[in-house]
Amino acid sequence: MTTIAQIRARIAAGATPRDIAREALARIVAWDDPALFITLRDEAALLEEAGRLPPGPLHGVPFVVKDNIDVAGLPTTAACPDFAYVAGADAPAVARLRAAGALMLGKVNLDQFATGLNGTRSPHGTPRNARDAALVPGGSSSGSASAVAAGIVAFSLGTDTAGSGRVPAMAQGIVGLKPSLGLVPTRGVVPACRSLDCVSVFAHSVAEAAAVLEVIAGPDGEDPYSRQFPASWRAAVPCPLRFRLAVPLAAHLEFDEGAEEFAAVLARAEAMGAEIVCVDISPFLAIARRLYDGAWVAERTAALREWVTERPASLHPVTRTILEGGLHRLAVDAFDDVHAAAEARLLAQRLFAGSDALLLPTAPGIPTVAAMLADPVGANSRLGTYTNFVNLCDLSAVAIPAGAGVTLVGPAFAEARICGIAAGLLGEPLPASQIEPGEAALLCIGAHMSGLPLNGQVTALGGRFLREARTAPEYRLFDLGTRPGMLRDPGGAAIAGEVWVLPQAAIGPLLAAVPPPLGFGSVRLEDGSAVLGFLAEAEGVRGAPEITSLGGWRAFQARRAA
Repeated sequence: MTTIAQIRARIAAGATPRDIAREALARIVAWDDPALFITLRDEAALLEEAGRLPPGPLHGVPFVVKDNIDVAGLPTTAACPDFAYVAGADAPAVARLRAAGALMLGKVNLDQFATGLNGTRSPHGTPRNARDAALVPGGSSSGSASAVAAGIVAFSLGTDTAGSGRVPAMAQGIVGLKPSLGLVPTRGVVPACRSLDCVSVFAHSVAEAAAVLEVIAGPDGEDPYSRQFPASWRAAVPCPLRFRLAVPLAAHLEFDEGAEEFAAVLARAEAMGAEIVCVDISPFLAIARRLYDGAWVAERTAALREWVTERPASLHPVTRTILEGGLHRLAVDAFDDVHAAAEARLLAQRLFAGSDALLLPTAPGIPTVAAMLADPVGANSRLGTYTNFVNLCDLSAVAIPAGAGVTLVGPAFAEARICGIAAGLLGEPLPASQIEPGEAALLCIGAHMSGLPLNGQVTALGGRFLREARTAPEYRLFDLGTRPGMLRDPGGAAIAGEVWVLPQAAIGPLLAAVPPPLGFGSVRLEDGSAVLGFLAEAEGVRGAPEITSLGGWRAFQARRAA
């Protein structure tokens, strides 16, 4: 395994980006898979660039990209040699990574034109599955997943339209982060279904996938499908203390393997404090079937119409068969699909109004290469059972190697929420997010904490959970009925709370909603730092029951409930 953290540590210890690059090239030679790379950069040019990388959060970290993403000066082939062209500029995602100090090693294999979920549909061969060579590597981002799973690079870029950034992650036991539609520009990406395409990230951990996403996310004025994300958006925060997890009804769960492992993941979530609710996902499964049997096949065909009608011999046989199917779709049928997708999006909004995330198997199972070649269409379709509907419904998702492989799905721009839960399921707490300029930290010690009645006042103002915290041992806590009151007293104790981050402009409106005798003041934390926090006037707590000995409002609530 090669991680971003390990590379940062090497560089901090004196290694140079050139040293890191030479080691990555040596790993490519040792891996010895001729089907992995379509274009590997010239060593001299690579080392020359390594010597002048800009400073940044990814300084010296090598990465690879799927060969349907443009890199200036290199051919983009989409795994179709006759289609190849030399890109004049980096795709925005690549440009942003390079500006952050990352080093692009080369371009890796894929299912031709990103049409497939298995990795066997390429004239360059099938990249080896780094976990089990008998299994398909997953697609269409096959090479992107293999390069990370093999330890050649710490992260890679893929694309995801129907599951191509999630199925390969499951197949090879790594993390696959599929962002919201439009969060990362798709300019400079060969279209599959342009209205549904996403640039995705593969990495060894949720934290590192999220860190890469924060570098490449952001609007692009030249991309008509780009979207501005909310001001409070982040790719990752720590796992919420309490969350509601939706899971499919038993009738909608299919497993070729891994049923017991899925149950174990649910048990882990419950142990973390999750409330599990069973939901009917049949409408999503129904819309998923339309992706390869409806209007979106025609959208794929439209992107490559000339190749389908005039140069079909250039296409992989299975790819050609799929794309030819789009020539015969009717516009009137397309509107049926569009309306069905709108209905499914409405159902998704209702689901996530009552749940923080939807937990799914990433796929029913991963077939062998032999089984895939024996049934290239049927076996591929089964891989998309739980992935095909996600982009159609405008959702975000992260696939993780928990159990046999599960995916957390959330609404658009909910990457922080799903990544936090995913990291918790893996036992990999994410580092605390930094407080940005224009933000303020606030210690909540009562009903404004997560899951409690007034938390909505904080989140409605753009607040985001940062971490659990305890005050220095110099405070006393009192029961004021629906909320606590806290006083500073050198003879007091440590009080448990949560640090939330809000826009500075939101502090005034929140304070206006807080009734006397409560207000805001500076509170000293256990680690010696000071933040803004809820404090009470001494006169206002006179005669109120003291609950300091319980250590916090949650403990008091639990005792009162008992």
